[in-house]
Amino acid sequence: MASIQEQLELIRRGSEEILLESELVERLKLGRPLRVKAGFDPTAPDLHLGHTVLINKLRHFQDLGHHVMFLIGDFTAMIGDPTGKNTTRPPLSREQVLANAETYKAQVFKILDPERTEVCFNSTWFDGLGAAGMIRLASRYTVARMLERDDFAKRYGNQQPIAVHEFLYPLCQGYDSVAIKSDVELGGTDQKFNLLVGRELQKQEGQTPQIVQMMPLLEGLDGVNKMSKSLGNYIGITESGRDMFGKLMSVSDELMWRYYDLLSFRSNAEIAALKQQVAEGRNPRDIKVELAQEIITRFHDRAAAEDALADFEARFQRNAIPDDLPQLSLAAPAEGLPVLQVIKLAGLTASTSEAIRMIGQGGVRIDGEKLEDRGLVLAVGAKVVLQVGKRKFAEVTITAA
Repeated sequence: MASIQEQLELIRRGSEEILLESELVERLKLGRPLRVKAGFDPTAPDLHLGHTVLINKLRHFQDLGHHVMFLIGDFTAMIGDPTGKNTTRPPLSREQVLANAETYKAQVFKILDPERTEVCFNSTWFDGLGAAGMIRLASRYTVARMLERDDFAKRYGNQQPIAVHEFLYPLCQGYDSVAIKSDVELGGTDQKFNLLVGRELQKQEGQTPQIVQMMPLLEGLDGVNKMSKSLGNYIGITESGRDMFGKLMSVSDELMWRYYDLLSFRSNAEIAALKQQVAEGRNPRDIKVELAQEIITRFHDRAAAEDALADFEARFQRNAIPDDLPQLSLAAPAEGLPVLQVIKLAGLTASTSEAIRMIGQGGVRIDGEKLEDRGLVLAVGAKVVLQVGKRKFAEVTITAA
């Protein structure tokens, strides 16, 4: 097993907060594998790269020799966590939950070692708890404590309804930690309240309370909002290699480094070396290519990564992008900028009417693909290569105004 300092360096990487790191150090000093838990409610059949931030951190613990528990919340998914959106998330049927859980297991083993991963279902202990046991669990927390959770407090203050069963969700997540005697629980920053409930319930059970490690919510392709299917700014891990490649190449140079920290398995030293190369003049696009190939290889294979790169290069070489590609940033309101306006502001046409005419003639390309939708709006955070005619190019980044 690596030294404590080496372990801490990898464990801390990308983390938002660790409560309490001093307790983590004391447990690492014991020299035994820690029981590390992360729970996922199978509410949708497919995962995206935002979901993999926690799974990647589980892999870090696994590589350090610790015992990883991938907890599938098949029971809690039927309750429905409010998810911080000030509304109740609709619960799923058991059939939906079990079907989604099977796809989760298949997908996570693209990252985790199946031979060293304990897959748990929280119905294992909750199905036997019964009504009396659930009432006893509910007696462990007061309504006042529950209203300390931010989204509950906001809904209560705004006189929005809160169903009684929603208070059970944090308790159930906390009880998971009691049932599997976790040393560390991983979660997103939006899960802080629930994670701390686990510590409290473990104390009440006479267990040593778990360390809570919170990971950031990965920004989506717009560079602003968290990655979400509902927002359309996501990269699904079951998407084709070519689609994944194109989306990853569209992220901004700044966001690329965050993706390296949270999604890449390159060491901190390797990432620092890549940053130094960019500082010395290497094109960030080349670094982005390396990231895209790493991720595609993980979720597909090396051949798919090479195919995606070849397709990408062919599309861009076909359009003879110049080495001295003009680069500019355009400030946009929250709703983004219409592509017609972007083309004009980039100096590629004299007016939006000329841009409309060029699109109609098939003379405008965006990231190598012919642009046909003149109503397209480029979101804040988007970074694209625009081409008008055969000789006019610009690399444009859309920034927040």
